[in-house]
Amino acid sequence: MLTDIEIARQAEILPIEQIASKIGVSSDELEFYGKYKAKIPMNVIKSRSSRKDGKLVLVTAMNPTPAGEGKTTVSIGLAQALCKIGRNAMLALREPSLGPVFGVKGGAAGGGYSQLIPMEDINLHFTGDLHAITSANNLLAAMIDNHIYQGNELNIDKDRILWKRCMDMNDRALRNINIGVGGGTNGIERNDSFSITAASEIMATLCMAEDIDDLTERIKNIAVAYDTDGNIVTAGMIGAEGSLTVLLKDAISPNLVQSLEHVPALVHGGPFANISHGCNSVIATKAGLKMADILITEAGFGADLGAFKFLDLKCRAAGIWPDAVVIVSTVRSLKYNAGIAKEDLTKPDVEAVRAGFPNLAKHIENMKSFGIPVVVASNRFLTDTDEEIAEMKRLCEEMGAEYEPAEIFAKGGEGGRELASKVAAILDEDRPKKPVFTYDLKDPVEEKITKVATKIYGAKDVEILPEAAAKIKEFTASGYGELPICIAKTQYSLSDDPKALGRPEGFTLTVRDVALSTGAGYMVVLTGKILTMPGLPKHPAALDISIDNNGDIHGLF
Repeated sequence: MLTDIEIARQAEILPIEQIASKIGVSSDELEFYGKYKAKIPMNVIKSRSSRKDGKLVLVTAMNPTPAGEGKTTVSIGLAQALCKIGRNAMLALREPSLGPVFGVKGGAAGGGYSQLIPMEDINLHFTGDLHAITSANNLLAAMIDNHIYQGNELNIDKDRILWKRCMDMNDRALRNINIGVGGGTNGIERNDSFSITAASEIMATLCMAEDIDDLTERIKNIAVAYDTDGNIVTAGMIGAEGSLTVLLKDAISPNLVQSLEHVPALVHGGPFANISHGCNSVIATKAGLKMADILITEAGFGADLGAFKFLDLKCRAAGIWPDAVVIVSTVRSLKYNAGIAKEDLTKPDVEAVRAGFPNLAKHIENMKSFGIPVVVASNRFLTDTDEEIAEMKRLCEEMGAEYEPAEIFAKGGEGGRELASKVAAILDEDRPKKPVFTYDLKDPVEEKITKVATKIYGAKDVEILPEAAAKIKEFTASGYGELPICIAKTQYSLSDDPKALGRPEGFTLTVRDVALSTGAGYMVVLTGKILTMPGLPKHPAALDISIDNNGDIHGLF
């Protein structure tokens, strides 16, 4: 069996101008990054703003398991399948972070015969967007420290600096550090910390911005510290918004690539969904809606994280709403949620499918509560029996969700024809769309957290620890109380306990910290033991990745 990278390497890849022509973009309008990838400049996107929007399909999933669900793979396969049945479809997906690529999760360009290419480029440095974001983030950090060193005109309290440095790699040693050690010309000695770039506020801010002017204004509003009187200091007060925006002048433009079957794909932005909002850029999504009849997009991790944040944060800010939601699941993942050991997931067990279904059921219930038609896509494996698939179908349809197994990993678009037909049939109904939100922006912050925890996660109660409660009070007093909330939570469970599988009930969600993300336009609520800087596993993928004398990369997945 061929590996993902071998499949990608053997594929026919078209010059990117041929892919661009499918979405009405000429070669003169592209900014080329080699033969097979390009950026679509902002002026080109604005020139299409009067066109009618296409239909929007959001792809999400149940809570991820070691068995693997294949959400990005299904997104790509569905777009390919829609094109096979004669529909004009394209993709808008996130960019991979180098941390997971060299850590444990691998890349994010799909798999099997439903991949984006050039796979190696996308999963590595791509067009440099994440590096630009890292540089902008760290320039702001340097400007804050320099302001203090050069006289501290704004009276910044060095012990209450909110801004973190970042890098695009997993490195647990940087979670807590000391800087300016020795004082004097080394700067002001203080404690600091790093986040991974995908969890940084600059990443989230770029992905929520509408254009350059909006990005500049959002950066200007970023809360970076407190002064000695307890007032918020912003990046605009430091004077950083101009230089940061300049560093992001290319990164703001979406990247165009193609699938194995030459479906156009905009790949832009890569915020994590367990920490950040987990969605590709507003710019790419809105551009895709103008360039195709159907746009497939995805949001990170399970529907309790990425899909909910897509609806609550991205759609609320951008004024968009999906026409359908596809929830990706597998027979193996249901069995895992029933407590079956990973090594036994390939053994037939209809009862385990039934026992593990409540996790998927909660996600179906949540998505239907927003008034959006739901299709469950079962990413089918060779070991799945007809009896297991039939039981999964029965359970989904009992909840009012369409169901269709797909073999898009092994067969590409051809393996998703039936799934594409079901999605297309829903889109053809042309139902009216009415956004529904879980809370009102004027609700107190504590009430917003409680509504999300009880309605979306299924919690019985919420405990806000004293330090977090004090920050909520401070942020509210500073005028940020009406921001929406972005809850940082483990992706592995509906609760804040990663070991609580299935559909946990009667639990208390513990809020341990709260932070401002005023550039992105929300307040971050940290629960459980969530970390903004991951570490490498005992055997990181980095140990298995190499390149030979011909320039061929091995071990990338």
